[in-house]
Amino acid sequence: MDAPFIPQANPGASFRNRREALLRAATETLDGGWYINGKQVRQFEERFAAFCAAKHAVGVGNGTDAIELALRGLGIGEGDLVFTVSHTAVATVAAVECAGATPVLVDVDPATCTMSPKSLAKALEAAGRGRYSGRPAAVLPVHLYGCCADLDAILDVAQGLPLIEDCAQAHGAVYKGRPAGSVGVAGTFSFYPTKNLGTFGDGGCVVTSDDTLADRLHSLREYGWRDRYLSAEPGINTRLDELHAAFLNVLLPGLPSKNARRRAIAALYERELAGLPGLVLPSVPNTVEPVYHLYVVRHDQRDGLQKRLREKGVGTAVHYPCPVHLQEAYKGRVLLAPDGLPVTEALAPRVLSLPMYPELSDADALTVAAAVRDCLTPLTGERA
Repeated sequence: MDAPFIPQANPGASFRNRREALLRAATETLDGGWYINGKQVRQFEERFAAFCAAKHAVGVGNGTDAIELALRGLGIGEGDLVFTVSHTAVATVAAVECAGATPVLVDVDPATCTMSPKSLAKALEAAGRGRYSGRPAAVLPVHLYGCCADLDAILDVAQGLPLIEDCAQAHGAVYKGRPAGSVGVAGTFSFYPTKNLGTFGDGGCVVTSDDTLADRLHSLREYGWRDRYLSAEPGINTRLDELHAAFLNVLLPGLPSKNARRRAIAALYERELAGLPGLVLPSVPNTVEPVYHLYVVRHDQRDGLQKRLREKGVGTAVHYPCPVHLQEAYKGRVLLAPDGLPVTEALAPRVLSLPMYPELSDADALTVAAAVRDCLTPLTGERA
């Protein structure tokens, strides 16, 4: 009998793990008869703000809307430049354009794969000249794979620009003792089902300690209303559903232990995979307490490794197969740092995400590691 397939992600396991509590929360919410911006949303916003060491949390429909609203809440739009990265989910860049601003994509650090302060500095120096005409308006680093970007170094070169943290992969990560989302003027989160804190559909949130920004975000997420049916400014409809908020209220208390489990799995992988030929393991600075949303290794023969692992019953994924600036929708249209994005482009054909989720057993994680070891032997002598 073949061994069960081990998936790269398993959001269904999260549901099964808390099935009774989640179904009870759903029944209570549905029986309550209030389905939009009710007590579940208010309760979650209060709890998640506290979790992130922020004064406010504003629930929205998804993580993309969270970034767009944070930018719009700061008055950022047409003619403004927002500096972010290309090695990210396309949602980061799409959100900048949804706000009407122009993305300027900078390179990433070769060790952490997060925003390079040096590349950012060069892009900021070029701002206002030639193709870079526009007002530098914000910096949007991505906390990738559950590891925080080097925020202090980024702030040092940001010239006082607002810092918005894309925390879609960093629920509970800590940078120099500060929770992800609490360092910048705002932090944006996604609650997509595979996230460290994920619901069973779409959901998102903006956290901030800026009272004025929070007030504006509450208005913008619901048509720009200050009073019901009366729009003070143009807004959009992007609300966190009451039902998803109820699920998140059940799941939030368990997030620290689930993140700890992810770190334990990462430690197991590191122990079992260290020293394998050509395999580069994740690098985490000692300033960061990561949460391993993904466990991403690198290898020059990535595609061959992925194929062989699947044959052995191990699921993997590629985050991300093509940098945003090379995708058809954005090629030649977004602005790039003056020196280009050589590190970003070198990462794309090499990165591979191994199975990583809290319900992954030690036995299955050891199976994954053994499969990687077995696969790398024939790959070592194989031509690219």
